[in-house]
Amino acid sequence: MKPSRLISVLLAGLLAAASQAQADEVSVAVAANFTAPMQKIAVEFEKDTGHKVISSFGATGKFYAQIKNGAPFEVLLAADDETPAKLVKENAAVAGSQFTYAIGKLVLWSAKPAVVDGAGDVLKHAGFDHLAIANPKLAPYGAAAVETMKAMGVYDRLQPNIVTGESIAQTYQFISSGNALLGFVALSQVLKDGKIDGSAWVVPAKLYAPIRQDGVILNKGKGKPAAEALLKYLKSDKAKAVITSFGYELS
Repeated sequence: MKPSRLISVLLAGLLAAASQAQADEVSVAVAANFTAPMQKIAVEFEKDTGHKVISSFGATGKFYAQIKNGAPFEVLLAADDETPAKLVKENAAVAGSQFTYAIGKLVLWSAKPAVVDGAGDVLKHAGFDHLAIANPKLAPYGAAAVETMKAMGVYDRLQPNIVTGESIAQTYQFISSGNALLGFVALSQVLKDGKIDGSAWVVPAKLYAPIRQDGVILNKGKGKPAAEALLKYLKSDKAKAVITSFGYELS
């Protein structure tokens, strides 16, 4: 092999080794409603940075309890802005790292066509056995569902029909499987290529408090390049394009 060719090969090897040495992994607790966007973003993030993402998906309230009990998460992508702020206040997350990565939208959805009308009046008729919502004590989308029904004046009457999922992901399963005819989920869960299968009513934002979804670096991720890189990446145009494609708004 010619000396110049040998030098090129060695340099390429050194650069690859250096890149590999800098690569890290980040453990992320992700709100269940953000599952599909995060899966897409993680693939691009890994391609662009070399860092690996290890994601766990679930209810924000449960993640809070796990983090307080020492779970090894380094980043939290919550379904609200209160939980990250609380963790910062309790010295369990890095001050100054919190930011809003998405603003969620609530939707009343049925897997079957012609069940949910475009104004949500089906809730006033109550011609169904089960209405699924996420646990309002654990999941902000569940709290928004309760808030919506109260604003419409139907909550008390519908309470006997309500079935509660541990997370918004389980709530979606109740409805998609037919165990509940309809229920409240995140728009991101049912929006596919700009369309919604079944029937749906996108709940007007005036009926519930804004679902500001914040991310924060947790103490276990403090000073870790992969954790810092992920939060930076979520603010990039590439990540924002994925987030808005699932129906979220940006702050």
